[in-house]
Parts: sequence; structure tokens; C-alpha cells
Amino acid sequence: MAEVTVKQLADVVGVPVERLLQQMKDAGLSHSTSGDSVSEDERQALLIHLKRSHGESEEAAAPRKITLKRKKTSTLKVDGRKTVNVEVRKKRTYVKREDTPEAKAAAAEEAAREAEEARQKAEEAARKRAAEEEAQRKAEEEKKQAEEEARKKAEEARLKAEQSAAVAEKPVHKQAEAKKEAPKRAKAAPSREERPARTKGKAAGVKRGQGFDPSFKERRMKAPKRTKLKAPEQLKQQGFQKPTAPVTHEVEVPEAITVAELAKKMSVKAAEIIKVMFKMGAPATINQVLDQDTATLVVEEMGHKAKVADESSVEDRVLEDISYEGEEASRAPVVTVMGHVDHGKTSLLDYIRDTKVTDAESGGITQHIGAYHVETDRGMISFLDTPGHAAFTAMRARGAKATDIVILVVAADDGVMPQTEEAIQHARAADVPLVVAVNKIDKEAADPDRVKNELAAKEVVPEEWGGDVQFVNVSAKTGQGIDELLDAVLLQSELLELTAVPSAPAKGVVVEARLDKGRGTVATLLVQNGTLRQGEIVLAGLNYGRVRAMLDENGKTIKEAGPSIPVEILGLSGTPAAGDEFTVVADEKKAREVANFRQGKYREVKLARQQAAKLDNLFANMGAGEVQTLNIVLKTDVRGSLEALTSALEDLATEEVKVVVVSSGVGGITETDINLAMASNAVVFGFNVRADASAKSLVEKEEVDMRYYSVIYDLIDDVKQALSGMLAPELREEIVGVAEVREVFRSPKFGQVAGCMVTEGTVHRSKKIRVLRDNVVIHEGELDSLRRFKDNVQEVRNGMECGIGVKNYDVKVGDQIEVFEVTEVARQL
Repeated sequence: MAEVTVKQLADVVGVPVERLLQQMKDAGLSHSTSGDSVSEDERQALLIHLKRSHGESEEAAAPRKITLKRKKTSTLKVDGRKTVNVEVRKKRTYVKREDTPEAKAAAAEEAAREAEEARQKAEEAARKRAAEEEAQRKAEEEKKQAEEEARKKAEEARLKAEQSAAVAEKPVHKQAEAKKEAPKRAKAAPSREERPARTKGKAAGVKRGQGFDPSFKERRMKAPKRTKLKAPEQLKQQGFQKPTAPVTHEVEVPEAITVAELAKKMSVKAAEIIKVMFKMGAPATINQVLDQDTATLVVEEMGHKAKVADESSVEDRVLEDISYEGEEASRAPVVTVMGHVDHGKTSLLDYIRDTKVTDAESGGITQHIGAYHVETDRGMISFLDTPGHAAFTAMRARGAKATDIVILVVAADDGVMPQTEEAIQHARAADVPLVVAVNKIDKEAADPDRVKNELAAKEVVPEEWGGDVQFVNVSAKTGQGIDELLDAVLLQSELLELTAVPSAPAKGVVVEARLDKGRGTVATLLVQNGTLRQGEIVLAGLNYGRVRAMLDENGKTIKEAGPSIPVEILGLSGTPAAGDEFTVVADEKKAREVANFRQGKYREVKLARQQAAKLDNLFANMGAGEVQTLNIVLKTDVRGSLEALTSALEDLATEEVKVVVVSSGVGGITETDINLAMASNAVVFGFNVRADASAKSLVEKEEVDMRYYSVIYDLIDDVKQALSGMLAPELREEIVGVAEVREVFRSPKFGQVAGCMVTEGTVHRSKKIRVLRDNVVIHEGELDSLRRFKDNVQEVRNGMECGIGVKNYDVKVGDQIEVFEVTEVARQL
């Protein structure tokens, strides 16, 4: 780069000249005036001084490492028929070398080359600027000439108009003479320079009142005024001023960004980014997605400043403005009822609520998370009733995380079961205190002491045995011990000192969500803090919406719900997942922004997992053979059942067979689901939902396999049987006979013949054999002949002699000929 003066360097850097001179003085340079020249070495010395003064090393700003990623797609043929696209990704890292003499020499050459290029660019810019100024000067001269010609033509037209007006005022008999004399006057008329100046309001050579046209003045008044031409300096001041230096942008780079979006942020064309990436050895297209490292490298290569985007900034900007401060008040406890299947959880809760929920449950079991709040004489309690079946592990886990106290229901006649142990683990993982309800004590086979012993072995020790867990004997049928159970729950609640801020915006957890045909998305929410009101904006997981209506667990409309109250709301944009947190947001636009951001992140993560799974499965299947898959289209009534079923079906997968849920959702079966099942050769399962009329007609027409279920383990058993049928049968070998070679004969007609004695089982002519020598298998093949004396026979039993001819093999005396058969045995999951 050529030498510059102190003033030019100050203009480029953007600092006052006096401040730059002071900094140069501090750096030990001898510059004192703005006209002193500054060389490249002096600029580097100044830069090093400034970095040191800010606590930064000389090489801190320089990138030590640059990473480039490349992707190559090729085609691979499998078994000579199947073509597979294989994508190979390479990652190369370039590390900056230390400052060696060779590197310094190369850097000096590079700096000289850059200086020469900069000088050439400056000369080219000067030539272009001179050409532009010359073109502008010529344009101004042409414009002046055109204006002068236009002025002359306008003056001639004015003179002609005055002459016509004067002729019109003369008598008719003098008009002819005027016409004859007009050419003479035109010839004798003086030029514009020789013409005397006119007085205002008089025509040249015409006296007042003679040959004057009154309408001429009116036309002059109505004519538009000519604007005064601006000087070239004024035009230059109002024109576009070209920037003297390139504009540097601070570009926020997210985890993934397309080339088009990156170009928009840098205010450049996408073609320029593609050109830069091509030079870097990483060709790209306008719609290609770049990772954060590559995008940062491209931004810095183009002279801009890259800033790594904080992915949580979108949510933080919205959620950090919400204040949950206020006056705290005591709140009711949220109690989760857990336990094994058919141990009486819902029946116990029914007695407390004085309702019959189990009558509406399929098979007499609970398959959803139910939320209720109960007003008792001792205070209000909110209950969460979780399913006990093994498939609802995730649902029970969510119930434990949203609760304050867990009531563990154990049947006195059944004892501790697998789901009982699982409930204990969930409660301990969530650090939630337990209250054990020993149910069904009214039965003859009830043994409460057995339950205490089995739970004590699981480290759940009763208080009377020196532990910290309250045990209460109850009967959901007779109501025995119910009051004592509620007292135990409220006592535990007082020890926890549960509080909330009712005046704050509501927040809590999504208990359940479903899609109602007439009302849309219906979500069951548990308010944990604040107060939820009708009309507020709710952000729940990936969805948002305005609360159009609120219902309690009995279906009655309410206007607000405080802490520890479960409610059903209408108005969300979709069905959130059970367990998602919800928050009340003041602005709907901000809620939409956060929801869209979360949906985008969810799609990115899901797509990345799918791509990784495809690549992993590709090489795994190439080595292990093709995996049999059962495609399923699954529709359920609520979100919790959908997640539980999906998890249970995917757990059935083995190395040979697996379940692929092609599509899943909440709501009835539609025609779109049937079309998808036809395209993917899938089975349609409906859990507590039915198909509409159009879907039914399409199922009958195309003979699609569609099945309805109302109990979860019936669905899982059917899928398990279908997968068992897809398993390859197991091959088992069974030894049916053994013959010992006693003598070997040579026959010119039959070749070698072994005289044998059958020592075990029966030797069959049509079955496979093995030849054993010293109990080691040395040959496997078939029998060529089997004779009893001179007759060909199909089998020879134990204890009989026979002649055996082994096909394509010579045996010796003492060898054993083992006859076996292979049978296929159906396998089960």
C-alpha cells in the first residue's frame, strides 16, 4: 500500500488528526504535522502499540485456525441392481504457521503485491474519475447549447406573434400592402444585436394604441415562467455522492443460514458470495444451507464482521420482560396418584370426587392423565390421575414432575408390582415426597403388613418403623381411611410451605391436549403460578393462541384460574405436547415469533436426526441385510396417548424388524391419512378415534388395512404378532442317525462302498450327512446310495448293517456318518 499522510490516515480511520498525532507520539513515532507521510512499517508499529494499550496481543485479532467443510455426493450400486446415493463430507482445518524468516519473507512479498494492486486500483479509480468528470463537462456544455438554441427559437416565435397581432389591427385595405411590405421589412430588419432595446409594454417600432393586440398581454400572463437554470456546482452538490470507503456490516450469523439470507444481511448479491466460496474451494448454490463456521468464514473473507447469534436470544427477549414478582400467598398442593394397573387409583379418586370416571374408561383402566381439584373440609387439593399401564411410563414421569406430593396406591391383596417400583423411581427422581395408600383392605386376601415389608425392601420405610413415609390403609369401595389420607396429604403440604404469586402472569405445565372436531384444540393446563384469565395470550411449547374459553374439569365455563387449578382452554394454534411449559405473554406478535422460532429449531433437529439415521442405517443395512419394516399411520384422541403409543411401538424393534410410524396425529382418521397409508403401504391404527365418511369409502374401495382400538395393550399385542410373522424362521438341526464305518470296499460299478453298522437312530437315504473323523467334522454332503444286502432301501434302523456310498468323498474305516435334518421354527418377539 502506498504512503499516505497523517490527515489521510485520520480520515480513513475516522479519528481527529490531533488524537492520531498524540497516539503516534506515544508509539514513538516522530510525526508532528498533518502533512507528514506515514509508511507501511510505521502504520504497523502504531497498530501494535494500540493493541498493547488495549491489553491485546499482536496476534490476538488474527485468526489462528480456519475450518472448511466440503460435501461430495456419489452413487453406489448394491447387489448390482439397487442404486444408493452416498454423501461424503470432508472437514479440513488450516492452522496459521509461526512467524519464521520464510513466512516473514512471504508476508513481505504478499504485502508488496497487495501494495502494487492497491496502487493500480487507485490509478484505475483516478482514470475513471477523470473520465467521469470529462463526460460531465461535455454534458453540461451540450446542455448549455441546447438551452441557448431553445431561447433563440422562443424569441423568434415571440416576434412572429407580435407581427401577426399588428397586421390584424390595420384596416382591411391596408393588409394587402402590409403583406407586400413584410418581405422587405424582413430583409431590412436589423439583427438581434443591432435591434434597439424595447421599453416595457411596447412592441418594437409600434406606438401605443397602434397595432397593439390586447389579448397578447393576457397570453403572456398565462404562459408558464421559465425556471432559472442552476449552476453546475449546485447540480453537483445535489447529486449522488459515492462513498469514499467500503461499508462494513456487523452480520449476525445463526447456526444455519442460506446463501441468499447471508447475502441480504451483508447487502451484497448472492452471486458475490458464491464467487467467494468458489475461490475458497467450497462451491455452493443460492439456496444451500451453510453452517455457522462456514458462514462466519465467508463473512470475514468479504471484509465484514461476523457475530455469532445467540439462539436463545429470541426467547430471552420475550420472556425476560415478564415479571413474576408480587405478594406471595399459600397455595393448594398438587397431588399425583400413581400405582400399578388395577390397584384402584381412579376408584380412590372417584370416591374423593364422588364421581364415576372408570365407567367411561375402556377396559376399566385410565389411559389419559386426568386433572381435578377437590374442595374438602380441610382445604382444596388438586389431583393428577396417571395411567398405570407400562406403556404410559412417559406420562407418569410428566405427572411426577408437575406435582408436589405423590400418593402411591398399592393393593393390599397384590403387593408391589413393576409399575409400583417405577412410580417410586419417578418420585425420587423428581424429589417429591411419598404418601402410601394401601388400598383394598376390605378384601379377605388383604395383607397390609406384606405391602409394608415389600416397600421397606425398596427403601420406602413407614413412619412407625422409623422411616419418613406415611402409610394409610384405605378402601376405595367403602370409604374407609379416606379422611386419614387427606389429612396426611395436607400435613405433608404444610411441611412443604407451598406458595405462589396470584397477581403475576400465569405459567404452568400442559397436562394433556386433544383435537376436538367442533372446538379445535383443547388443552388441559395446570396453573403453577399466577392467574390465567380468559382473553390472554398463551405460549405453550411450539404453539400459541388467545384463550377463547376456559372450562373446569366438570365442563363449566370459568373466567380465571389461580395457582394449583387445572383448566381446559380453547384457542391454541395446535396441540402442544403433554409436559410442555406454558406462559402468558403480553403481545401476540412476540408469542408468534417465539413459537415460529421453536418450530424452526424443532424441524432442524428432527431433520438432522433423520439424515443421521438414514446414513447410519445405510451402512448397517449393507452389512447386515435388509431390515423388515412395518409402516403404521397412527391417530389417537389425545396427545399423551399418541406419545405413549409411539414410544411403545418403537420399543418393539429388533435387528431384523422394526416399526416405522409414517404419520401420527391427534384427531379422527381423514382421507389424507388413507392416501398416505396407500402410498407408503402402511396399516392405519385408530386409538379411540374413527374415520370420517370419505375415509371409510376410500378404505373400502382400495382395501386398506384399518383397525380400531380402545385398549392400548390390544394394539401393542397385534403389532407384536405382525412383527413376529415378519421374522425369518429359526433353523434347527436334529441328528436322526449315526452309522459307523466297519469296512471299505471297491466296486467297479458303484465305486467306493462303506460297510457300516447303524449305532444310533435311523439312517435315511434322502437326508444330509456329515462325515466325522475323531469326532471332528471333515465333510458335509449327501448319500449316493443306501443298500441292505442287494436291495436299495430308504432307511436303515439302529443295530442293522448296511452299505453306504458317500457322494464325491472317500471314507475310511472308523469314520462316523452322521445323518441330520434341518427344521424351521417360527420365532416370537
